[in-house]
Amino acid sequence: MWLVILVGTTASFPEQETWMSPVTERAARVRFRRAMSLMVMTLVAPGSAQLLAGNRRVGLIALRVWVGLLALGLVSAVVVLLDRDVVFKMAFDATLLLFVRIALLVGAVAWAALFVDAWRLGQPLSYGLAHRRATVGVNGLLCFAVAGTMLFGAHLVGVQRDLVIALFGDGEVSDPHDGRYNVLLLGGDSGAGRWGLRPDSMTIASIDAETGRTVLIGLPRNMANFPFAEGSVMDEQFPDGFDCDECYLNGVSTWAQDNTGLFGKSKYPGVDATIMAIEGITDLEINYWAMVNLEGFKDVVDAVGGVTLNVRQPIPVGGLGSDVTGYIQPGVRRLNGHDTLWYARAREGSDDYSRMARQKCVMNALLEQVSPQTAMRNFSKLAKASAATISTDLPASEVDRFIPLALKARDQKVSTLSLVPPMVNTADPDIERIHRLVAEAIDRAEGQGGKPGGGKKKPDAVTGGAVGSLSAGYAANQAEDLRTAC
Repeated sequence: MWLVILVGTTASFPEQETWMSPVTERAARVRFRRAMSLMVMTLVAPGSAQLLAGNRRVGLIALRVWVGLLALGLVSAVVVLLDRDVVFKMAFDATLLLFVRIALLVGAVAWAALFVDAWRLGQPLSYGLAHRRATVGVNGLLCFAVAGTMLFGAHLVGVQRDLVIALFGDGEVSDPHDGRYNVLLLGGDSGAGRWGLRPDSMTIASIDAETGRTVLIGLPRNMANFPFAEGSVMDEQFPDGFDCDECYLNGVSTWAQDNTGLFGKSKYPGVDATIMAIEGITDLEINYWAMVNLEGFKDVVDAVGGVTLNVRQPIPVGGLGSDVTGYIQPGVRRLNGHDTLWYARAREGSDDYSRMARQKCVMNALLEQVSPQTAMRNFSKLAKASAATISTDLPASEVDRFIPLALKARDQKVSTLSLVPPMVNTADPDIERIHRLVAEAIDRAEGQGGKPGGGKKKPDAVTGGAVGSLSAGYAANQAEDLRTAC
């Protein structure tokens, strides 16, 4: 009877651990410490646990791969220290990024499998319940931490690769002209069915190929009666210049889109024609171009956390007349993407030239305020917004050349020259004078020549939110240091 009671009592408490002798308990603790050591070894040197207590062939392969990766990482670090530009080259190589992403995915799975195997090698069923739970918890934490980090890294690499594929073009590599890269920045209309068909904003960023010193040359969308680059397709069609009724600079793209047969297999005839016009107007050779969807531009600004601007007058939001829905109030303000776009595009109470001046201030603010650290913190959002907003013919292979120039430009003055009244009659421009003005502006940026306009004092009036007026000119449109004009 006592035997039956004893058996029944034992069966009613199955969760209790089997009693162990002191010797057995010490042995279990030793095995527990050994199991923990095997998992730590796997964290520090993947494959070492298998080499010590498991499948030596698997351990040897894993350890060799790990040592090889450490050596590769060390060599890469030395190369980067010697030449920082290598980082940019690697970061924009789509083939290399694909390889890195695959390696991270495979590595995450393999490393997690090694952790699980290390736990198995520790013989978890041979020690107490508390120790079993501890080893399961530690093993699970290590698996998720290491594999999760590698999988997140693979995701970021995939985002970067998608950005490279979606954003950068297949244009030919172009050497600097007279020591400068001339990049045409276009802001495109984003109305239904006409993205990029009619540039709303046109600016040449002329960048010194060594120092990064930049001159922003703005062209008004309503310029008329201008020539095209000599010998170009558009020059053949308009040998006397673009002098048809209501033919303006921002209409060149539309004309080309209606006559695509003249441009062969070009993917962007509108941009090509616009470049022919701008080269004829400025006498500068364009190396590359970038088109920004102005409606999507607000997403780029939001992705970097906004931009700080000096709002000098209430800036209307929403359009013209009754479409105005509110105002951006004066003061030094951190604007989100929506308000930054309206700061740059508002026309109510302004003219096109005031708007061009405000756009230059936005460009300068982004150049100064968006640091590499900011870009990295917001990498995923910025990459997604940029891929959906920007199109360019700049080859990815040239990015490693332009990012260092952009970093140099952040610490230097940015000069501006806008070909607008009162300096230029946009209805009947003096092209030879414009060529001279452009050359002089670049010479001054390179430390040659005197101040523009005989050193005239900049206007201190404020019109349409920009310093200056239509009759006197807007400071940000003709500035030796754009920061002081904004």
